[in-house]
Amino acid sequence: MELKSSSQIQIVLPDKCQSEIIDHCRRKLAGQYLKGEAQDLKAFGLIAGTRSENTITVKRCMPLLKNARSIDPYKGHMDRVMTKHAIPSETPLHKRGWVADPEELTEKVSECHAAKITLLGTYHMHRVGWQHDKIRDTPTKLDTILGHDSRMIMFIVSMVEPDKPIIRAFFEGICEQEIVIIP
Repeated sequence: MELKSSSQIQIVLPDKCQSEIIDHCRRKLAGQYLKGEAQDLKAFGLIAGTRSENTITVKRCMPLLKNARSIDPYKGHMDRVMTKHAIPSETPLHKRGWVADPEELTEKVSECHAAKITLLGTYHMHRVGWQHDKIRDTPTKLDTILGHDSRMIMFIVSMVEPDKPIIRAFFEGICEQEIVIIP
């Protein structure tokens, strides 16, 4: 996706899609897992839709079930990235991060092609407040590194206060490239 300036773009995130994302996060926080789903307190998914002029419209939110983070060769790469860039948190470094399972990702991209919609980006949840970032509704340095050159929109879902979720969107996970979300 090519964006000249994120300040001229807006994202239409229908209530239905917003609810699906938040429900996915709440379900994971409650430890309610689907069959075949990674049993951890992480919610990660894909966002797909359309773009016309300065409006991006979300048409589909697709939770991902399988986390390939602990499988080689992804494990070694992610361990190195975490060690170099991640800020220590409640979750140990070796358990942080999400790598989409290649087979599941291919399936979701095929669904997008069949529906004539475009993969716009990803979403993931931040659930633990930090001393310097209490609500965690922006990308971390690590998020920005992982989003670099992706040409994707990164949706951050702050679930630090699960009853008051916040969803914000950033081009390539760059804080200065926030894109306004409207219902």
